[in-house]
Amino acid sequence: MTGPTPTTQGPSRRGFLLGTVGAGLATTSLAACGSGDSGGSGGSEIVFMNQSRGQAAALTALAKQYTQQTGVKIKVDNVGPADFLTKLQSSSQSRNMPDIYSAMDSFSMAPYYKAGWAMDLTDRLKGSWGDTFRPATIKASTFEADNSQGVKPGIYSAHWESPALGFFVNAAMFKAAGLNPDQPPATMSEFIDQLVKIKRSGKDPVWFAASLSNQLIQSYASNYFTDEELNATFTGKASWKSEGWRKTFQLLVDLRDAGVISTGSLPSGNSDNPTVEKSFFNNQGVAAIYDGTSAVGVARATAPDFTDFRSFSVPKADDGTQTPRMVGGTAKGAAVNPRSKNAAKALKFVQWLTEPDQQAAFADKVPLIPSALAVPTKSIPQQLTGIAAKISDVQLVANQMNLQVVTALQKGAEAIVLKERSVDQVLGELDSVQRRS
Repeated sequence: MTGPTPTTQGPSRRGFLLGTVGAGLATTSLAACGSGDSGGSGGSEIVFMNQSRGQAAALTALAKQYTQQTGVKIKVDNVGPADFLTKLQSSSQSRNMPDIYSAMDSFSMAPYYKAGWAMDLTDRLKGSWGDTFRPATIKASTFEADNSQGVKPGIYSAHWESPALGFFVNAAMFKAAGLNPDQPPATMSEFIDQLVKIKRSGKDPVWFAASLSNQLIQSYASNYFTDEELNATFTGKASWKSEGWRKTFQLLVDLRDAGVISTGSLPSGNSDNPTVEKSFFNNQGVAAIYDGTSAVGVARATAPDFTDFRSFSVPKADDGTQTPRMVGGTAKGAAVNPRSKNAAKALKFVQWLTEPDQQAAFADKVPLIPSALAVPTKSIPQQLTGIAAKISDVQLVANQMNLQVVTALQKGAEAIVLKERSVDQVLGELDSVQRRS
């Protein structure tokens, strides 16, 4: 399975990087759900259990539109991010799964896919439906043979969003420091210089959550590694103690020593990224954050008056040997319960949701970067155009970091920022954890 590496956070909103703790809880309890009851609403109404608060309004409006066009009733159960994984697990245990449910990162979804709660869409996506998506979306949705999650090879979800992680900057703060927010920095050293100017202007420069530190590290590592070489590290075939990884983790040292990390530390815990987002979107207390594109939808829902911000991909390393590539792949999408009596109707609704016209509606109302090739770029809002310009440059790594390594990396990143560990110490710890896991 390609796409973004998971975080170790609990079931709270992280866009397409959600809930590996919840997934871990589900792993054992779902093992017995491979046969038996069908689940699903069983009636004429199709139930869609939705995780996203940022996309709830758009999804509900589109569901009403579909009902008007087809007569098929769609009920959107907007569970929300805090309770989604818990409710999904409870539904699977009681064998009363919804007809459709939000599909997120592979670690969260793998237990449900292995338990047979998601239709394999592989053959259906080989035809005209699959041709409507960006190739990276299809590849990122695919569980390859011998994937690290142990899921049977296939495609179990369809996505209307092409996500990526990058930097968001407060345009007014950058302008006040004499910087042009519409001109992304050419290199990381240039970006750090900009952040120093921001600090001198009296503003807090940059912040990112500990739960996204592995994403930042993986993104920056693409300056020194091909996707195949990244995969070799993640599967234990190559050592973390290499010069490329040493240069990658040096980024944390450079940011720390420049004094540009807000509070001088990385927030952690279940609310770490919401804390960062609130500081940027709601309070406008920090000039730049590292986050995923899904955050813009949440920003529109929670801080609609703040729109003067821009985005860009992680700047390239000054000494990089590869073309840098963002961490991305798939974000909001849906899985269809194949045991539901409404499975055929549910699939048709998901296919309709991913058509270009509906994706354009998502892009306008949420907003987001569509996965459909036919959606015009004018549908993408200004706040996302910087990342959207590089959306074709996303990593397509066959396997993700395993959960133990992700946990160790996030703790290591915090320790480096706090000067509790050196880069070499953290790399040694990652090698040890990789061997044991």
